[in-house]
Amino acid sequence: MPDYDYNDAHETLEYLRKMIPFTPKTAIIAGSGLADVADMVEDSITLYARNIPNWPGSTAPGHAGRIIAGTIHGRPVIFLQGRVHYYEGYSMKAVTFPTRIIGMLGVKEYIATNASGAINTSYFPGEIVAIKDHINMMGANPLIGRNNDTWNERFPDMTHAYDPAILGIFAGLGLKQGVYAAMSGPSFETPAEINMLRILGADLVGMSTVPEVITANAMGMRVAGLSCAANMAAGINPEHRLTGQEVLEVVSEAAIKMAKVITTLIDRLNAE
Repeated sequence: MPDYDYNDAHETLEYLRKMIPFTPKTAIIAGSGLADVADMVEDSITLYARNIPNWPGSTAPGHAGRIIAGTIHGRPVIFLQGRVHYYEGYSMKAVTFPTRIIGMLGVKEYIATNASGAINTSYFPGEIVAIKDHINMMGANPLIGRNNDTWNERFPDMTHAYDPAILGIFAGLGLKQGVYAAMSGPSFETPAEINMLRILGADLVGMSTVPEVITANAMGMRVAGLSCAANMAAGINPEHRLTGQEVLEVVSEAAIKMAKVITTLIDRLNAE
């Protein structure tokens, strides 16, 4: 397994620049069950993670392990069908390595999507919620370790981790906004943990996204977060047993709504 350091990144970057004949402006990262959102990419080039030097391969259900480059309404984009997670046994450096590469490619906007459990009872299963802030409960930070000033400053400010202007666009679309709490997984949370997160101010809970968002901010990208509330979190409906299959089914049905939000955001970015 590579060290996922700056030297590894240059080998990966060289390969991608050979395969993608343009500079993407916007990256979209698909969460669990959201791979079909990539269908909106036009003039697409498909690359497979297994063929990309140093690229970590996903073992999680609903994560296809493909990269699709092309355009959405004329805007050059790169779309990651799947991500890797901390719970898969990868280091934080591996989890955020694709984010590093995206930043090095010259991407300006980083749109992270995910599936989550709803702590806020005003949300309904399948609803798309804009992430306005997060709480890192994973017990690790991707910037721990020796710093490389070429990649990012040592102590990046996270006051506006999710771009305020993009959040304004989401507000104009009528999306609810919430705070996302990231747990390490892979077990779902206990009712007591959900109650703790509610007290801390979380509206959603999941097992991804936050390491990528920290890294993307550190590299100077504008970040947007969109979460599909796949089910109610543990203990809210005490008789309901949580399953990964239910998450994939609900999110798959919500993919059309997610795609519409993303294409609208792309249109607004094109107008800037």
